[in-house]
Amino acid sequence: DLAITARRGELLDRLADELTGRYAQRVEVIPADLARPEAPDEIFGRLSGKGITIEALVNNAGVGYYGQFIRQDLDRILDMISLNIGGLVRLSHIFQRDMVRRGRGRIMNVASLVSFTAMPLHAVYAATKAFTLSFSEAQARELRGTGVTVTALCPGFTRSGFYRAAGGEGRARSAFGLMSARSVARIGYRAMMKGRLIVIAGGSNKLMAFSTRLVPRRITGLGAFTIMKQLLRKAR
Repeated sequence: DLAITARRGELLDRLADELTGRYAQRVEVIPADLARPEAPDEIFGRLSGKGITIEALVNNAGVGYYGQFIRQDLDRILDMISLNIGGLVRLSHIFQRDMVRRGRGRIMNVASLVSFTAMPLHAVYAATKAFTLSFSEAQARELRGTGVTVTALCPGFTRSGFYRAAGGEGRARSAFGLMSARSVARIGYRAMMKGRLIVIAGGSNKLMAFSTRLVPRRITGLGAFTIMKQLLRKAR
C-alpha cells in the first residue's frame, strides 16, 4: 500500500486513481504543504489514526529557482528552504523515531547531482541539496544497528514536474538530455531496498560526481557557473 502527499490534491487524486487501477493498491491521499511546520505532524497523525504504519519513507518534495541570488524574491527563497530542508528534517524526525521504535524502516532522501558542488545561479537550491546529502550520510551512521537505513538518491537532470516548475526542462534537455523520472525512481527504490547510502542515477552523472573529488573546487565552481549561464541564455 502507499500514502502520497503534495500540495495539489487534484493531482494526487488522479495519481491515486492511476495507481489503484494499475496495481490494485490501496493509496492514501494526503494533501499538505510540507513547507508548513505543522504539516509533517498532521500527516503522521492522520496515518496513525487510520492504523497505517510507514515502512519506507521517500522525501521527494522540493522546489528550485534559477537566477542571480540578489534578483530573486526573498520570500520565495525562504519558502524553498522551508520545504527542501525544513520539510525533510521534520518528516525524518517524526518517522525515524517510529521506525527505530519498531526496529525496522527505510528512508530515501532525494538529493541531487548538484549536492556535490556549489552552483552559481542555482545557489540556494544547490545548497539545500548539499544539506540533504550531508544530513543523509550523518543519519545513516547514527542509525546503524537500529534496523533503519537511509539512502540519498542523487539524480541529474530529470524529466519531471520539478524542472517544468523551475522553468529548466527545455534548457536541460537541449544541453544534456534528461533521464526519465521512472528510471530514476527505479534506481532509487532498488538502492533503498538494499540499504545503500548514496546512489547516483546515470553513468554520466556518476562520472561528473566523481570528477568533483579530483578537480579543485574553484574549477568545479567555474564549470558550474558556465553551465548555468548557458542554460539561462538558452531560455532567453
